[in-house]
Amino acid sequence: MIKALIFDFDGTIIDTETAWYIAFRDAYKEHGVDLTLEMYSKCIGTSLKTFNPYEYLITDLNLPIDRDAFRESVQLQHAALMNKEKVRPGIQEYLEQASKAGIKLAVASSSKREWVEQHLEQLKLKDYFEVIRTADDVANVKPDPELYNQALEALGVTADEAVAIEDSPNGARAASSAGMHCVVISNTITGTLAFDMPHQRLSCLTDLPFNDLISKPLVTTA
Repeated sequence: MIKALIFDFDGTIIDTETAWYIAFRDAYKEHGVDLTLEMYSKCIGTSLKTFNPYEYLITDLNLPIDRDAFRESVQLQHAALMNKEKVRPGIQEYLEQASKAGIKLAVASSSKREWVEQHLEQLKLKDYFEVIRTADDVANVKPDPELYNQALEALGVTADEAVAIEDSPNGARAASSAGMHCVVISNTITGTLAFDMPHQRLSCLTDLPFNDLISKPLVTTA
């Protein structure tokens, strides 16, 4: 019996990932550098330790760029692109049905709490979630399972009683390492990436009726 759903935030509840990639890709192009998706994917769904797109041109390519001006330019472009984004299809309906069915809800995000809560409030979704765990709560973000382990403990459920809703390979790895079933609803960017862990892949959350998820045997593919 599924008792809880734990959602990733960026790229899953709302597609922030595509806007970030476009903003960085265009900023890099202005400096004559091609930011490939393969390179950028190293920071999707995790921290910027492996690849920091704000710093790469300066620290690795030694380009004479004003660090603050570059960051501000990227963030302004991202904000402009995000004005066109809405909650991803099926998310709102899942949250409403879960609340009515007494299914516990949480967010487990590798982003900072301020970012996550600000956007959840703007989207009028924050009140659905009993638990929110972010980068501010853990020593290691995804693909480490710590965020999911903390969310499970706070909800008072075991891994086999919860389902993770994710969009990225790093997120799916974290859920899998925590022992959870993971439903992947990839977006424009993460849909092009390789997933090498057990998961259930959907093109959209509306492809899986809520009652089927919580009442029927879970389907997993490699």
